[in-house]
Amino acid sequence: MSQLTPPHGSRRPVAYLNEAFLNTPDARAIRILSEFLEPLAHFRRESIRDTVVFFGSARIRETGPMANYYQDARSLARLLTEWAEQFTNNTHRFVVCSGGGPGIMEAANRGASEAGGKTVGLNIGLPFEQFPNPYITPELSFEFHYFFMRKFWFAYLSKALVVFPGGFGTLDEMMEILTLTQTQKLAKKITVVLYGSAYWKEIVNFDALVRHGMISAGDLNLFEYADTPEAAFELLKRGLEMYAHQPETRELPAIARSRNPQKPGGEA
Repeated sequence: MSQLTPPHGSRRPVAYLNEAFLNTPDARAIRILSEFLEPLAHFRRESIRDTVVFFGSARIRETGPMANYYQDARSLARLLTEWAEQFTNNTHRFVVCSGGGPGIMEAANRGASEAGGKTVGLNIGLPFEQFPNPYITPELSFEFHYFFMRKFWFAYLSKALVVFPGGFGTLDEMMEILTLTQTQKLAKKITVVLYGSAYWKEIVNFDALVRHGMISAGDLNLFEYADTPEAAFELLKRGLEMYAHQPETRELPAIARSRNPQKPGGEA
């Protein structure tokens, strides 16, 4: 018997190379952690400090019903990226970030790409609709399995959010950010713009939530409406300028701290 051959046969692979193990329930924590660490490494390598997130339907296309929203998202992302270029030094600021798929997501990545900027796509595997669009910066195109890890990267890097018309997924993502803002769970202010006032006032009756005592009247100040790319851009610019001239934090990317009411100072 060769001295190189162990008496019990071939060796098992080390755990981190054992694909059979990595796909078991026992390794779920490793898979979750991977969806934090891999994007983190790429954001650092590409010098991404923070983002502006675009939400909206995958079903709105360049032509067809509601195509005006596609063109508006594309125009707004281009305006924002051109404006943000002035703050690019050692890091990239206010980078357009979308869910990575078609529709409004594609329009946002497309507009940012046409302006010559980096742009992020946080894609997720779904049975239909969700395939990465071709306008995402290749090094910033990610594929997620866990919705909550994808939401982490939406929430904790964003300094602003624009919500275009959408369905269940858009509503879910929008309410997640509004809840984090309402409860002051994030130690930062996120500018939230609902794009298409007629659509959103029909779909979500925020005034009724106030009337029934489900939210406070002041919660209506957590967001603003816009109906043109220019109006939305002015709202975003006003909200982002407070961050633009602050000294950059040492952490890259600038992951927002969360508020912990059980700690002195509140931040964790």
